[in-house]
Amino acid sequence: MRAALAAWLVLSLLGGTGAEDMCGDPPAAPSHSVPAPQLSPEERLSPHMPESLRCDACHAIAFQIEEQLRKAEGKAGKKALKESDYLEVLERSCSQDWESYGVLELDGEKRLSGPGLPRQQPLSVLVSGGPWPGRLSKLCHGYVGEQGEAHIYDAHRRGPAALRQLLCHGDKGPCAGRKDRPDPPKALQNEL
Repeated sequence: MRAALAAWLVLSLLGGTGAEDMCGDPPAAPSHSVPAPQLSPEERLSPHMPESLRCDACHAIAFQIEEQLRKAEGKAGKKALKESDYLEVLERSCSQDWESYGVLELDGEKRLSGPGLPRQQPLSVLVSGGPWPGRLSKLCHGYVGEQGEAHIYDAHRRGPAALRQLLCHGDKGPCAGRKDRPDPPKALQNEL
């Protein structure tokens, strides 16, 4: 009898069944699978930001410029920056690493995600790194060159909405003619 019991115990441990079920452990929680977004060849390989993500990219860039200028003004005692100072801040804003941004798929639509953009659903896979940082830096430098540093700084001084309007929602901005997408539902508080 002992030999049969020992054989059963060894087999159940090797097979991974029986012993843990007999000890009253709760059944394992069902697993959820969230696939990474399927990127098109343009999204994977092009040096340019895909058209469908340019509005999100513009909002990310406006947010980063606003943050960097606000921090620089805070160090200067909330005073307006000298031209040489805001030129340096704009260059630093566009030349940062942009590693905290990436693309994810939300309701079948690819969206850029990162600081300054609407929070996404809790179960999604963010594809960051790769071409996204370079694309954001290139776009940022393009906006600064197209609009001019003084014009961008003047818009910043009027507030974040003015800067987003100048860069993203003007006649030729990447968000022009688009109706604003509603923010996705807020993530749960216990999200990692």
